[in-house]
Amino acid sequence: MEHPENDPQYQGLAVNKGVQQPPVVNPYLKRRRKPMPSAAEMVEGILAGDITMLSRAVTLVESLVPEHQTIAQEVIEKCLPYSGNSRRIGITGVPGAGKSTSIDVFGLHVLKRGGRLAVLAIDPSSERSKGSILGDKTRMEKLSVHPDAFIRPSPSAGSLGGVARKTRETIILCEAAGFDNIFVETVGVGQSETAVHSMVDFFLLIQLAGTGDELQGIKRGIMEMADGIVINKADGDNIDRARLAQAQFRNALMLFPPTASGWKPEVLTYSGYFELGISEVWDMIDRYFDFVIANGYFERRRQEQARYWMFETIDEQLRHNFYRDKEIEKLLPKLENDVLTNRLSSFIAARKALDAYFNKIS
Repeated sequence: MEHPENDPQYQGLAVNKGVQQPPVVNPYLKRRRKPMPSAAEMVEGILAGDITMLSRAVTLVESLVPEHQTIAQEVIEKCLPYSGNSRRIGITGVPGAGKSTSIDVFGLHVLKRGGRLAVLAIDPSSERSKGSILGDKTRMEKLSVHPDAFIRPSPSAGSLGGVARKTRETIILCEAAGFDNIFVETVGVGQSETAVHSMVDFFLLIQLAGTGDELQGIKRGIMEMADGIVINKADGDNIDRARLAQAQFRNALMLFPPTASGWKPEVLTYSGYFELGISEVWDMIDRYFDFVIANGYFERRRQEQARYWMFETIDEQLRHNFYRDKEIEKLLPKLENDVLTNRLSSFIAARKALDAYFNKIS
């Protein structure tokens, strides 16, 4: 289409041609993908504390590609003898309780005492797009630039209410890389707390005061899993409300049955934003570890967790193999149609699918 400036009535108008824009991508740039290191090279790098190699190994652990899983399992197996020498701490709380801010200040407090820290932050995945923002590092400003800290956000991918199943394997890799403190941050919703509780030594519940009826928080089953409860944002005009909530939670804990470890959970107040009461919270955690190591519960708990995750892995592999079976893939649509048209009940259809699967592998 002709431009209006080319019309004869604009003969005296001089129109300059536009400047041709250079390409967005450098035409001389040749992208060279680094070759995938072998399992032995990854293990060597992890044991040497190489963060890049650790990150690549974690990526393989999270991958669903069968070839990647084969390498990842070999790396985990070789790193296993070098793991187990860390303090694993789970941190949970409702969205907005200040988990990421608290981890930032807790982590700096830990690093000041020496050692290294790995933070495994579980990020909720969208049910529609299956994507995750993975932006937890932006709220851990100081910790994310610390040379002795490793922060790894992972998508939940809909696994067990928000906890990536691979988190436990990632813990093993981080311990082999020399990280003696592991923080696992939950999504804070669904069954994620139960899964994190099954892979950590200390479970910290972050609560808020002044947000409504504190009794609603007391009624939740998560209270029974907590080894320590801390009330965040105990600063300014909120101090009195935080102390009132502290008294309510303490009274509620007295009604709960004794814990398996024999430890009596404590309730403390602090402010993550103003960094108040951080050392007191960490002193409580130190007392807990001294207590459970002395009475033998620490080692017993680790053994129970290893057994639990063995059976969880068996369950997942069975489910994975069932749905990937070619004959089952053909059979399920037919059974589903029979259920929707009321020719079969849901239970009979499920039994037919399972019988077809087990008869095939028997």
